[in-house]
Amino acid sequence: MGHKRIAVIGGGIAGLAAAWLLADRHTVALFEKNDYLGGHARTIELDTADGHKAIDTGFVVYNARNYPHLVNLFALLKINAQPTEMSFSASIDGGAIEYAGNGIATLFAQQRNLARPRFLKMLTDILRFNRAAKRELCAPQSRDLGEFLAQGRFGASFRNHYLLPMTAAIWSCPSDAMLAFPAAHLFRFLDNHGLLDLRGRPQWMSVVGGSCQYIRRMLPRLEHVQVAQPVRRIERCEEYVEVHVAAGAPQRFDEVVLACHADESLRLLDQPTHRERALLSSFRYQANRAVLHSDAALMLRRRKVWSAWNYITEHRGTGSGGMVQGGTDQSGNSGGNVSVTYWMNRLQRLGGHEQFFVTLNPLREPALTHSEITFNHPLFDSAAVNAQRDLHLLQGQQRTWFCGSYFGYGFHEDALRAAVGVATALGAPPPWQSPSMPVR
Repeated sequence: MGHKRIAVIGGGIAGLAAAWLLADRHTVALFEKNDYLGGHARTIELDTADGHKAIDTGFVVYNARNYPHLVNLFALLKINAQPTEMSFSASIDGGAIEYAGNGIATLFAQQRNLARPRFLKMLTDILRFNRAAKRELCAPQSRDLGEFLAQGRFGASFRNHYLLPMTAAIWSCPSDAMLAFPAAHLFRFLDNHGLLDLRGRPQWMSVVGGSCQYIRRMLPRLEHVQVAQPVRRIERCEEYVEVHVAAGAPQRFDEVVLACHADESLRLLDQPTHRERALLSSFRYQANRAVLHSDAALMLRRRKVWSAWNYITEHRGTGSGGMVQGGTDQSGNSGGNVSVTYWMNRLQRLGGHEQFFVTLNPLREPALTHSEITFNHPLFDSAAVNAQRDLHLLQGQQRTWFCGSYFGYGFHEDALRAAVGVATALGAPPPWQSPSMPVR
C-alpha cells in the first residue's frame, strides 16, 4: 500500500492507537474536540500533604488475559504497572444490607446476614447462576438477561443485590439496561474474566503514575495533533475526503478514520450510506458524571467492606432496577438514588492518609471535590450486538474507516483491537501482531 494522508477523528485510545500505528507508514493528522488527549484515560495530578498523586478518573485497570493488545502496547512503550484488585461491595437501602465479596469475613460483615434467608438464598443463587451461565454459552439462540433470570427463577435478592449491581457497575449503565443485554454475550465476558468461577481469576494491573503515562509516550510519534478542534462535517468525494473543522479551512485527506463513538461518527458523515446509518444508529450511550473527591461519607457505612468497586443505593426499593449511578440515558429517563464509587487508594495503591474516590453520579454533592467530568459509555442490547457482526462491512468504503470500544464490550482493549484492525488494513500492523490475535 502506498503512502497516504490520513485523518483520524478522536483522541481516545482508539484514535491515539490508530494514529500511532499509521504514522509509521503514512502522514497522519489527529483531531480531538476536547482540550486533552486520552478520552477515558484521564489522569488528575494533585499535590497533597502526602505528596504528589496521579489519580485516574476513567480507565484504571487491565489484565494480561483479556487485554493482550494493551499489554503488548504497554511493553513496547515501557509502561510500568503494578498489581491491583477488583473487589466488589454493595450497600443496599442506605446500609440496611452491606457486604463485600472478598471472603467470609466481609460477606458476613453484618452478622445478621447469617440469619437472613434471602441473603443466604442469594449466595446459593450465585453458584446456580454460574453453572447455568456456562451452559448458556453454548445455547444456539441467546435470550436477553431478563428472560434468562425469569426463566431460571432466580431470586429478587440475587438479581437486585448482586448480579445487576455488579454488571451495571462494570458497564457504567442503568441496571434496567442490563436486563436487555443478550445473555450469552454477557456470559462470555463474565466467563473470560473469571467471574463465573470462585477461583482462577486474572491478576489485575494499574499503571504506575496513572494512565497519562502511556499517552505521553505515544505523542512523540504524532507530528500533527490538533486538540480543542471539533470536526463539524466529513465530506467524501471520489478522490479524497474533506474534513471540515470548527476553526480554519477544510482539510483534504486520502482516508479518514472515525475513532469516536458510533453516534458521533454518524453525525459527522455528510451523506451516510443506508448501511452506515443502520449500523451506527444501533448503538446508544449513557452519560455519567464522574467526580474525583475525598469525601468518605459517599462510601459504605462499614469500613470493613470497603472495596475497589462499591455499589450504593440510598433508599429502600431503588436497588430493584432503577438507574445504576443515577445517570440519564438517551431516552431521557432519570435514575434512582444509586451510585458507584471507586476507591482509588486501593485501585492505584496510592498510599498516604488522604483517601481518594471517583463516584459516578453521586447521590449528593461530595465535599472536598478535586475534579469532575462527564463520560459517555455504550449501552448494549440485541440491536447493538447484532450490529457489531456487520461493522466490518463499513471498513474502507468511500475512504472511511471506523474504530472504537463499541466494536466489542465497550472497554479499552476493545477500542485498541478495533484500531489495530484499521491500521492493519491500511498497511500498518502493530509490531506485536501475530496471526492468532484477533483484530476485529
